[in-house]
Amino acid sequence: MSDLAIYTPSAEEVQSGELGRRLRQFNYRVVGEYGQVQPVWLSAKNASGALVGGLRGYVFLHWLNVDLLFVDEAVRRQGLGQRLLTTAEQKARELGAHHAKLETFEWQAREFYLKQGYEEFSRIDNYIQGFYLASMKKAL
Repeated sequence: MSDLAIYTPSAEEVQSGELGRRLRQFNYRVVGEYGQVQPVWLSAKNASGALVGGLRGYVFLHWLNVDLLFVDEAVRRQGLGQRLLTTAEQKARELGAHHAKLETFEWQAREFYLKQGYEEFSRIDNYIQGFYLASMKKAL
C-alpha cells in the first residue's frame, strides 16, 4: 500500500473521463449497459419575454433527477411550478423514466412537492443553519 499515491489530477486527466469509464465498465458487469444522461430542461417566460421560472433535471437509469425548480415570486401560486413539474415528468416518461427524485430544503417547497405526489424518504437534519434537507421521490 505504501507505493500508492493520492494526488490532485490535472484538468486534462479529469476531462478525459477515464475514471467514469472505468466505473461504468465495472457497473456493466453487474447490471448490463445503461444509457447516457438525458437532459430535461424547461424555461418559462412572461409576455414581455422575461424569464420567470424553469426546471433543470435529467433522466438516468430510469429516474428523473430534478436538480432545480424555480418560479419567480411575482408569478407564484398561479400554477407555473405545477406545470413545469408535470411537463418534466411527462418528458421523463417519454425518455423511459419510471420514478422521479429531488431534494429540497425545509424553507423551500417541501409542501408543494407533497401536493404533487412526492413523498419524503430521508432527511438530513441541521444541514445548514438548523434547517433540514429533505429527499423526496415519486413513482411516475
